[in-house]
Amino acid sequence: MESILATQTHDVLIIGSGAAGLTAALALAETRKVLVLAKGSLTGGSTAWAQGGIAAVLDAGDTFDNHIRDTMIAGAGLNRRETVEYVIERAPHSIQRLVELGVPFNSEEGDLHLTREGGHSHRRIVHVNDATGWAVQEALLKAADANPNITMLPGRTCVDLITGKHEERYSGSGRVWGAYALNEETGKVEAYTARATIMAAGGAGRCYLFSTAPRGATGDGIAMAWRAGARVSNMEMMQFHPTCLYNLEVKNFLITEAVRGEGGHLLHPETGHRFMADYDPERMELAPRDVVARAIDDQIKRYGLDYVHLDISHQPADFVKDHFPTIHEKLLGLGIDMTKGPIPVVPAQHYTCGGVLIDLAGRTDLPGLYAAGECTESGLHGANRLASNSLLECFVFGEAAAADILERWDSFGAPPPVRAWDESRVTDSDEEVVIKQNWTEIRRFMWNYVGIVRTTKRLERAKHRIRLLNEEVADYYGHFRVTTDLIELRNLLQSAELIVNSALSRHESRGLHYTLDYPETDPIARDTVLVP
Repeated sequence: MESILATQTHDVLIIGSGAAGLTAALALAETRKVLVLAKGSLTGGSTAWAQGGIAAVLDAGDTFDNHIRDTMIAGAGLNRRETVEYVIERAPHSIQRLVELGVPFNSEEGDLHLTREGGHSHRRIVHVNDATGWAVQEALLKAADANPNITMLPGRTCVDLITGKHEERYSGSGRVWGAYALNEETGKVEAYTARATIMAAGGAGRCYLFSTAPRGATGDGIAMAWRAGARVSNMEMMQFHPTCLYNLEVKNFLITEAVRGEGGHLLHPETGHRFMADYDPERMELAPRDVVARAIDDQIKRYGLDYVHLDISHQPADFVKDHFPTIHEKLLGLGIDMTKGPIPVVPAQHYTCGGVLIDLAGRTDLPGLYAAGECTESGLHGANRLASNSLLECFVFGEAAAADILERWDSFGAPPPVRAWDESRVTDSDEEVVIKQNWTEIRRFMWNYVGIVRTTKRLERAKHRIRLLNEEVADYYGHFRVTTDLIELRNLLQSAELIVNSALSRHESRGLHYTLDYPETDPIARDTVLVP
């Protein structure tokens, strides 16, 4: 891995070191010099946290049409069919590429072991026990580290995209030439320019009080692209995973979908009633996530519960330990033996289905800016993401963006000289408590007012608080030294505003957006597109 100067130009800049970013980097690095910037550590994104697996049609009894149908049903018809077909038909290739990179997928008698998750009509989830994301992240990082054309820089928090307005001679264009990033070690903001930029910065899960997302999922990529002039779409479609461990100390440990896929039952903790029969008697625990999350939320609110039970202890103990070794070990450390009794679970924010609007090549509205992964709205997920389609989207669109950049390379000019970051406004402050206070306030009102079940009145309350916080954060940002916490707060607030405005503009209930004021689903599915 080559050393790097404080400020420099590469062929392509990639923001994010997860599955989408590293897939694109590896595809580009055969002929181009690539710089990958990561906030915090190289493994700090959501990829490494993914427990479940990757969906692909690999079984003789399965078909692309089946996977497409399951995805469209889960997405409540809001998906763009051409995107769904594009991604699913490329899934087997993505799995083969990961096998070649050394990802040790579980296998049986020489064939990949396929598990099943909620919303899937067939077994089609390849996995590495219950820690697939970590294995994928490790393999991608190893390959990237060994490639002399890839430079990976952790500890860089991106502040804003560099556009025409940042050129030494303002061009008046929205063309993206890279990004300004905070060097977390020196505290200085540096300019990184490139002919093309790929945004792969993840989702906005930390807008919510309870989330399975990592600490850094503050909507950075979505907020930066929005400020630069890109449209965003379907931000109201925030997925809540039905089964997050209920523990007062451990607030974001996910209990994978596969526990239900392998026979786990959801039970009322006091009566033992298997309540999914009351909500979706045909699919029961294997219903899509939005259905299961609303059912659990209803049980908790209806009966004044803190949690419900997820029980797989009726399966053989060796079966449970073999399939879920990571979860089993983690729970044992907390005094819970999932082979002998139930797991207390609650819903938690899990995935951002909306984001920066992209086409099949990963192109955004802004020339020179591509995007891939959870920060995007590609049309794959629609109103609800089907389990294990997320990593798949990262691989397919990471490769698609790289392919389009290489194909158009001759049309990309060299980046112009850009202005250095303005340090004149930098002052110290003894009021960093403002950041923590505002962060906590955002996450709490988003959970209470913009959660699993919504009303117009709650959304308006959230909008009012965002309006007040916008003034406070803008003033603070304008007069205080730039820190990672302040950058994240600014992006978190921007993402929250996009979610609320999107939710207010959808006058129906569809998929993940369920509002008591508009409980019916419109006959025609329409995207919610916000324009800067």
